[in-house]
Amino acid sequence: MRFVFVHGTGVRRERFDVLFRQVEAGLLEKFPNAEVEPCYWGTEFGATLGAGGASVPGLRPLAAANMEDDPETAEWLLLLTDPLCELRVLAELGSEGGDGGFGLPGLQTAGDVVRDRLLELPRDLDPGDQLAVLLRETGLADGYRYALDAVADSDEFHHAVDRAEDDATAAELVLLTSRALVAVLLSEAQDTTLCTGDERDRLVDVLSDRLGGTGRGVLMSTIGVLSKLAQRLTPQSVLDSKRGEVTSDKASEVGDILRYQARGEHLRAHLEKVIARSPEPPVLIGHSLGGIALVDTLALAARRQPPLPVSLLVTVGSQAPFLHELGALAGLEPGAALPSGFPEWLNIYDRRDLLSYLAEPVFPDDARVTDHEVRSRMPFPVSHSAYWRLEPVFERIAEALR
Repeated sequence: MRFVFVHGTGVRRERFDVLFRQVEAGLLEKFPNAEVEPCYWGTEFGATLGAGGASVPGLRPLAAANMEDDPETAEWLLLLTDPLCELRVLAELGSEGGDGGFGLPGLQTAGDVVRDRLLELPRDLDPGDQLAVLLRETGLADGYRYALDAVADSDEFHHAVDRAEDDATAAELVLLTSRALVAVLLSEAQDTTLCTGDERDRLVDVLSDRLGGTGRGVLMSTIGVLSKLAQRLTPQSVLDSKRGEVTSDKASEVGDILRYQARGEHLRAHLEKVIARSPEPPVLIGHSLGGIALVDTLALAARRQPPLPVSLLVTVGSQAPFLHELGALAGLEPGAALPSGFPEWLNIYDRRDLLSYLAEPVFPDDARVTDHEVRSRMPFPVSHSAYWRLEPVFERIAEALR
């Protein structure tokens, strides 16, 4: 079995190597004897800012999903925007009947114990440590020291410590401190992390345990307050306030799409060569823009005889169906059906990934097209890269190939 992985927009060599290792590992677990070929195109066919971004005033909106039916994702989107917000609210709520932090001199409070445990956490972890392994697997290891210092040195944490004078409030402080640490890690990494909701929760659990807690536990007062706030405010507040970065290191994310729309024939010709030189019909896996380019390449090639030999097309978090609705696919005329030589197509999406779309409704009478939903339980944009940490992605590919 031979697989070819084609990456998406904004990916350059270092990032591609990380993604490819994740994809290769997931495929080899299901197909131990498979060959997995990387198809990196970012340097040769991707976009660059020729004038250093001189043309752009500087702001972009960060899209957000409607979180009214998903409070957990709304909470974490709010935390990614403001990682210390829960600690800030805890400092305001505090212990009912407490003295606001003016305890007896020399008497260590429950909050002081949590503070000391945070300060005692090792900044250098043993490579085999459970936390170190989890941080490494999710791509968050580089930000670990920064997250510890950012939370431990924050006014929000110290004020919350002062209010945690009883065991119940201290237990909440443990949980919220752990969530703040993970939120800092995620907000710094943004979409360069490969982290699912399950892995995020495991990080919270491990950190809570080391701070003296017992895991996530029940819904506490602070989280309850912010959950309602997140569902009401997060989508619009993010749209209004997170408007930046498009002209710096994130420029290629938009630029690759625009360049492909204008000069995509060069990338398509490259993909056709990669497919044609395969010793056997390969399974093509395209993420994001990589999926668009593959759909275009295969649709154009299918008009010729013979079409390119392909076992299966897999698009993951791709916009190809949406572009076809717009009449913007180079390989298909607006409203056209897939040509007869087009291969079986498995389209994998996540509702929380704002860059993933459904293919079946766009090609309703074509039995070759199948949609499959997975759930990373992560907000956008992290959800757009989380696929490669999800076992159901590789299980569904394996199922399609049976």
